[in-house]
Parts: sequence; C-alpha cells; structure tokens
Amino acid sequence: MQELKRFPTLQADIAASANDSLERFREESRRTVIRMVDMESGYLTVEFFRKMHLEPEKSSDPKNPNRSTPNPNVDTHSDSHLSKIGSNVNGYINMVCDSLKHSIPKAVVHCQVREAKRSLLNQFYVQVGKREKDQLGALLDEDPALMEKRSQLAKRLELYKQAMDDIDSVAWK
Repeated sequence: MQELKRFPTLQADIAASANDSLERFREESRRTVIRMVDMESGYLTVEFFRKMHLEPEKSSDPKNPNRSTPNPNVDTHSDSHLSKIGSNVNGYINMVCDSLKHSIPKAVVHCQVREAKRSLLNQFYVQVGKREKDQLGALLDEDPALMEKRSQLAKRLELYKQAMDDIDSVAWK
C-alpha cells in the first residue's frame, strides 16, 4: 500500500473500483440475509422444546425465587402453563437471534466481499485496458518532467549496457 501513496489518483481509482464491485453484490447479500431470517424464523425443532422442559423454571421475581405471586383470577396450573409457554417462546427467540448474529456476517462476507474480491481485479483490468496512454499517465499523476527524466535515464542505461557489452567483447578478443 505504501507504493500507492505515490500515486493518489491511482489509489482513488482503485478504491472507487473496489467500492463499485462491492455495490454490485449488495442486493444479493440483502436477499441472502432475508432468506436466512425467513429460514430461521420458520425453523422449530422438537429437540429445542425438549431441552426447554428439562431446564428448571425461572421465577418472575429475581429477588425471591421461592416466592410465587398469587393471582386470584388464574389458577396455579394455568399460570405455570403460560409461564412455560412464555419461557419456551423467549428461549426460541433468543436462539434464533444468536444464530442470526453469527450467520449474517458470514453471509455478507460470502455474498459481497468474497465475490467482489474475485471480480475486482478483472474489472480493474478492463477499466485500465480501455484507457489511452495519456489517461494512464494522468492516472499515475506523475510530474511530466519526472516522466521525461525517467525516459532519458532509461535510454542512457541502455546506452551504458550496450557500451559495456562492446567493451567486454573487445577486451576478450
């Protein structure tokens, strides 16, 4: 990444390309998350409710767990039954929420980030390949004088290499 800091325009173009790539997969991610929520909300297992019945009942009064609140209109059997149903539903909702907390980030990474990573390089090659030489030079955002000096130094290096080859060929004869 340090190399890209020399070329801010190129860095911005790469960031924009990465963002575009992620945006293309946003809708697919959204659909997958909705499918997962629908799937989890419709997923009831008998095993879950069997486990719930084996766990001890939790009292509604956290300060005094042995004390039950009498209600003259509701008998203790109905109260116990309603409490058990409420406990089961609450436990199920918590299980679904925990499952979604773990699986939604994985779905987003799978649908959006992984697919964007795969296509990002190809998309960037296509975008860069469409550009003209002047546009590519502007993308690198280098000083034209510096580019000219580099070109001259490259020519000079070639001349030095050729001169060295000529000297070596004469020296060994």
